[in-house]
Amino acid sequence: MTDTYEVVVVGGGAAGLSAALVLGRARRRTLVVDAGEPRNAPAAHMQGFLSRDGMPPAEFLAVGREEITRYGVELVRDRAVGATRDGGFAVELAGGRTVRARQLVVATGLKDELPPVPGVAERFGRDVLHCPYCHGWEVRDQAFGVLATTPMSVHQALMVTQWSKDVTLFLHRVEETELTDDDLRRLAAAGVRVVPGAVAGLRIEDDRLTGVHLEDGSVHAREALFVAPRPVPQNALFRALGAELAETPFGAYPVIDELGRTTVPGLWAAGNASGFAEQVVNAASRGYRAGAAINGELLFADLDATVRV
Repeated sequence: MTDTYEVVVVGGGAAGLSAALVLGRARRRTLVVDAGEPRNAPAAHMQGFLSRDGMPPAEFLAVGREEITRYGVELVRDRAVGATRDGGFAVELAGGRTVRARQLVVATGLKDELPPVPGVAERFGRDVLHCPYCHGWEVRDQAFGVLATTPMSVHQALMVTQWSKDVTLFLHRVEETELTDDDLRRLAAAGVRVVPGAVAGLRIEDDRLTGVHLEDGSVHAREALFVAPRPVPQNALFRALGAELAETPFGAYPVIDELGRTTVPGLWAAGNASGFAEQVVNAASRGYRAGAAINGELLFADLDATVRV
């Protein structure tokens, strides 16, 4: 079964819904394919989005889905498992349906791969946190820990001192010799304690984090633990369609221009599918830009086709 749309948007998070909203308001026949796995699902609230600060992510997405339906945008709960290009795009869905589109927006985001420390995954989004801009205010002035995953975790430890002056960096699998002289000077200047040794797990009491266990048996009292997950881009569709990818320390992302165009004509990237550091508000902005640019491209392509005839 094949259905044809002007635009198919793969991904129903902030970026995908924002693109769909713009396209629906521009009277473009648009389909959103949503697998229902938003990156920020573990978080109880999202912060930093003007007028939506503190809103639960699930509520934000529900409002977005309702908004796009006002403009005739269709939404299907399914997963895109493949795509080919032949003039337009054919997108294969896990449910067996194939949808075609003149233009394709990929807003599939990324997955956070957490360090394999007992308790980290279970507490992620609660008192095990990643982004201080997302959660720092809510845990301000508490006793922070930072779990090092690479020497770059020094940067995270320094950043969170804006929200607490009681910060301990647990080196975990990082050797002290991997830290530079500048790292050590800055950590000392910021008052960050550096604790060597691998972390064995977390101490949880009354459903809250109270400490960090080290493999040497010691326990360090902490109330919030910041970690840096390894981002795993959801870039299978870009690879299938031959888009150029750029390797970064945070994974491979499509090469795009300022509007989200990839190197494949008609293929667009938005949200965390286009880069590692897109917060919800930035993802929505990228979706908006892509949607507006796509409408313009379709309009002028149709006008040029009319002129040629």
